[in-house]
Amino acid sequence: MCTKFSIFALLLTTDDLKWVNQCLRDNKDAGVSQEIIRKYCVCMNKKMDDNETRSISVWEKANPRARAACDKESGWK
Repeated sequence: MCTKFSIFALLLTTDDLKWVNQCLRDNKDAGVSQEIIRKYCVCMNKKMDDNETRSISVWEKANPRARAACDKESGWK
C-alpha cells in the first residue's frame, strides 16, 4: 500500500528530496502543520531551477512572488 509520502517521494529526485528535507527542518518551528510545510517546500522546489545552489529558505527571500504563490498553494497563512 502506498502512502501519500511514498507517492510524493517517487515524484522527486534525490536532489529534490535533499532540498525539501532541508526546508522542512528550516521551518519545523513555524507554527503550522508539517503537511502545510511539506506542500510549501515542494511548491518552492518546483519553482526553483534545477541548477540552483541556494537552499529553499535562502532562495525564497529573493523570490517573493514565488513565495506568495506557494504560501497560497500550500494554505500557509
